[in-house]
Amino acid sequence: MEIELILKFLVLAVGFYMAWNIGANDVSNAMGTSVGSGALTLRRAVCIAAVLEFCGAFFVGANVSETMQRGLIDTSMFLTEPIILILGMCASLLGTSIWLQIASYFGWPVSTTHAIVGAILGFGLIIGGVDVIQWGEVGSIALSWVISPLISGIISYIIFSLLQRNILFAMNPSEATKKLVPFLVFIVIGTFTLSLIFNGLQNLNLSISFPHALGIALIAALAGYAIAFLIVRRIPLPEIDTRPPSRYLPQTVVSLEKAIKHLQRVHVVSFDETHERVGKVLSEVKSLSYQMRQETSFSERTSEYRSVEKMFVYLQIMSACFVAFAHGANDVANAIGPVAAVLDIIKNGVISDVAMIPSWLLAFGGLGIVVGLATWGWRVIETIGKKITELTPTRGFCAEFGAATTILIASKLGLPISTTHCLVGAVLGVGLARGMRALNLNMIRDIVLSWIITIPASAAMTVILFYAMRSIFLK
Repeated sequence: MEIELILKFLVLAVGFYMAWNIGANDVSNAMGTSVGSGALTLRRAVCIAAVLEFCGAFFVGANVSETMQRGLIDTSMFLTEPIILILGMCASLLGTSIWLQIASYFGWPVSTTHAIVGAILGFGLIIGGVDVIQWGEVGSIALSWVISPLISGIISYIIFSLLQRNILFAMNPSEATKKLVPFLVFIVIGTFTLSLIFNGLQNLNLSISFPHALGIALIAALAGYAIAFLIVRRIPLPEIDTRPPSRYLPQTVVSLEKAIKHLQRVHVVSFDETHERVGKVLSEVKSLSYQMRQETSFSERTSEYRSVEKMFVYLQIMSACFVAFAHGANDVANAIGPVAAVLDIIKNGVISDVAMIPSWLLAFGGLGIVVGLATWGWRVIETIGKKITELTPTRGFCAEFGAATTILIASKLGLPISTTHCLVGAVLGVGLARGMRALNLNMIRDIVLSWIITIPASAAMTVILFYAMRSIFLK
């Protein structure tokens, strides 16, 4: 009985430590773009994320937790010695946590999902060899790590391209923004509400069918649309300053961007000499456009564009809430999945096929994320928010909405994807919509290298800690 109590205390302690490190490192995924664009102060970002991260973990976190608990290794290999699985899960949590704390100290936005999956696989390999690994599940997870940044990048690229064409490149951007903002509010609120109530309230023993959930989401979205419509109507349009900050007017850049799009179409469908000549012209026009953007500070200096960005501040705050909720839903599994498995073994004395994840454990993991977010989260925000590409509220909104949509879809499917991958992919998508020159390729390289290092680092620490724990508990 005494050793069971010690093991319960140990797994809860390392589980909370893991959740704390998730909050400390992955807060950048939820709030980095908002702070980087200036839409939120750090203090406000932490307060908002604390509420939404906890809600996402509590309401939707069980789906992915079941994958992390049983899906990676064949637990039947440990039927005769369940204590080995208990120590392995504890070592996985602790080894991952130590690596995450090191990464957070240096401000590296590493993937907590990479880390815990690598740790559990490392433990499984040293105990049972390759046969103990559920390679089908691992393959789907690895595939999701590749697909998720691609999908979030595509969504963000499309959204920002649409905003560029319909707002930033419009002749009257403020008027165009006032027309489009209510529709964007409709989409954000509708998607967020549907994600919350459709199979998201199962931990409160509430079940709502999809048609009913869709109806509630539609009502909420329409209410949001109506409120946004009334608010933006009252916003006065700024007086357009026709005096150029340099020898070019911003409207000149707008026209040039449209010319580039037409030239690109001609370049694609032309052949031979015409293709080459159009390609040269296109290259020269792009270079001229970049020069004019630099001289006019196209999207930053005019009162017209400042007005647009101010209106998008509120949309970005909404999308920040969206991505915080999605992050809590997916990443709480990294902490409480192994904890649930261990507590179930200690309680029943055997390894069961399915362990119920109690609501208090989801709340426990959510609380750990919030504490980590509030204490050490500021260390990683700068990398995501400022060092990949320059962010404004319009760009930050597109990145956050694309990432959150991808994360929530994966949470519903039970795929423990990397929120870091999704957010970085989304920020890259927004940057690519502005051209390769808008990206900090050196920072992107460093981030990718940190992702590669994470798996062997957490696996190695887990192996060392497992042998140390086994020598203590199994003398």
